[in-house]
Amino acid sequence: MSEVPVRDVILSDAAVLAALHGVCFDRGWSVESMQTCLAAPGTFGLIAGHDLALGMVLARLSAGEAEILTICVHPDNRGVGVGRLLLDRAAALARDQGGKRLFLEVAARNAAAGALYRSANFRQIGKRANYYPAETSDDMPDDALLYVRELE
Repeated sequence: MSEVPVRDVILSDAAVLAALHGVCFDRGWSVESMQTCLAAPGTFGLIAGHDLALGMVLARLSAGEAEILTICVHPDNRGVGVGRLLLDRAAALARDQGGKRLFLEVAARNAAAGALYRSANFRQIGKRANYYPAETSDDMPDDALLYVRELE
């Protein structure tokens, strides 16, 4: 997957990020949410792809601890290493900026993402019961699984 270009996100990418996020999640973030996130101290992001955004990750670093705020890969590009590339690059950036650990959370139902995180040296450290609201009236709330990756 090294042939896919990855670059730093800039504030003017907010609309592209929001569009990609909306394709990937039922409750995608708005352009305004992306702008607010990107403007926050310690926040950094990466976008993968040439002319089209294949995937993105936003993270924040504070006091030696980093957190993946969101990561997504366009459905047409999943399973080919884009997510792993973004995770590894975000981890390297966090480490280079003094991060000692990288945290993230994922819906328990998202087995593919959980498998990706475990393959990228994340380990589960906790669970938040019923953290994610039900997607439909027929669904149940979902647990958030908490993961960490040591960066040192």
